[in-house]
Amino acid sequence: MILEIVTPEATLLHTDVELVSVPGINGEFQMLNNHAPIVSLLVEGAIKFKGNNIKIEEEFEDKFTNDKDEFTLQIKSGTIEMKENKVIVLAD
Repeated sequence: MILEIVTPEATLLHTDVELVSVPGINGEFQMLNNHAPIVSLLVEGAIKFKGNNIKIEEEFEDKFTNDKDEFTLQIKSGTIEMKENKVIVLAD
């Protein structure tokens, strides 16, 4: 599935991933390939994602942490939409 993370400043990420975990308003939840469509608000926390071919542009690498095969981005709030195997996160 495709993960796209957009902030007011720039599109930080557009890459293929296998798993995405986000801090929803009712708790953390995750999505895998072909997850049912969903729209949710996000709260302060971490967006975590895994995949075999993660590509992060060099100018944004410092915004992400990498622990083994899991990447993390801290956010203050946001919105997530998942449909047609594409996850779009609008984050602060």
